[in-house]
Amino acid sequence: MKTQTQKQVLLPALRSRNYRLFFAGQGISLIGTWMTQTATIWLVYSLTQSPLMLGLVGFSSQIPSFILAPFGGVFVDRFSRHRTLIGTQILSMIQSLALAILALTGVIHIWHIIVLSLFQGIISAFDAPARQAFVVDLVERQEDLANAIAINSTMFNGARLVGPAIGGLLVAGVGAAYCFLIDGLSYIAVIIALLAMRIKPQKTIASMSNPLQQIKEGFLYAFGFAPIRALLLLSALVSFFGLQYTVLVPVFAEKILQGSAETLGFLMAASGVGALAGGIYLASRKSILGLGRLIVVEPAILGIGLITFSLSRYLPLSLFTMLFVGLGTIFQVAAGNTVLQTIVEDEKRGRVMSLLTMSFLGTIPLGNLLGGALADLIGATNTLIIDGVVCILGSIYFMKKLPSLRQLIRPIYVEIGIISSKVH
Repeated sequence: MKTQTQKQVLLPALRSRNYRLFFAGQGISLIGTWMTQTATIWLVYSLTQSPLMLGLVGFSSQIPSFILAPFGGVFVDRFSRHRTLIGTQILSMIQSLALAILALTGVIHIWHIIVLSLFQGIISAFDAPARQAFVVDLVERQEDLANAIAINSTMFNGARLVGPAIGGLLVAGVGAAYCFLIDGLSYIAVIIALLAMRIKPQKTIASMSNPLQQIKEGFLYAFGFAPIRALLLLSALVSFFGLQYTVLVPVFAEKILQGSAETLGFLMAASGVGALAGGIYLASRKSILGLGRLIVVEPAILGIGLITFSLSRYLPLSLFTMLFVGLGTIFQVAAGNTVLQTIVEDEKRGRVMSLLTMSFLGTIPLGNLLGGALADLIGATNTLIIDGVVCILGSIYFMKKLPSLRQLIRPIYVEIGIISSKVH
């Protein structure tokens, strides 16, 4: 009993049955997802030896989020988030199993990977805003929302720690195909958890306006309010420049550090350790207050980590710098999401979450493509140095904007009871 009480105090979101189910199912599946990501980039590099092709595969997997996410947001506001997620998980399972079959039979080519990556990207354009907005439906108490988002990020990065390490070992031992197979089977846990939930009927939009009009309303609302606009722009900056390293890590693992698939797995796992540490810190926080400063400092932490990593030629130092890359990223992902979910109007939640998907996941492919092309021209080291400098400059710019943004958010925090109206 004491242990259960302590869990409820430290992790209040776990008081909700639906959230516990989500946590269990998603935790298993995410490990498989990260194994597949590691296996995919290693397979692409093994087939092509091309940084540009790594960028192209990354581009194809996420560009649908940039194009289709606004429509996904309208869909999420109009229809059941719960049923939407069940559908996207089934489709994702089919995608992973198709990749596994092609790899196991030895007929896989680079065009197969690009086509299946595009298919997964289309799924993600609807899955990501639905998943973000669904968190509100999973917790029984509004005050547990911030903790639920922080736990999500911790779970995501815990899988990011374990998945690449296992994936790297499996790729080296038995091949990439088994990573794809395990990932496909892991979706069964999520689907079972979603079917077991008891979800109250969602209040959906009873609007007769067409989807384009609703997308326009979402854009005007989000970009007309400076704090939401700042969160979206900062997310886009970090995704476009700060996450180019994800497609260039194989170059560092094999060419620069003279390693193998295990080296790639350990480098990705090291960034997961940093992100996990940041996620645990965020999950342990008692209040949303103070997250703004973390959000604007994050690009500088990420930028310094990227510059140091790019210059390192010593594996232990590279692993150490990846800790800061992961730490910097999690503050943007989790803290930014928490603040955004807190200040957004519920009837526009799906559309705003789709814009977050567009700014975060949607700009990653553009950055991947640029990063791969730059690495071909000026080398992976110089590319990451440029990325790091841009992130640091972005952090300085948004730090100067922070006081005025706080003043705009303050009335919302007063209205929902986070701070007292008497506090100055």
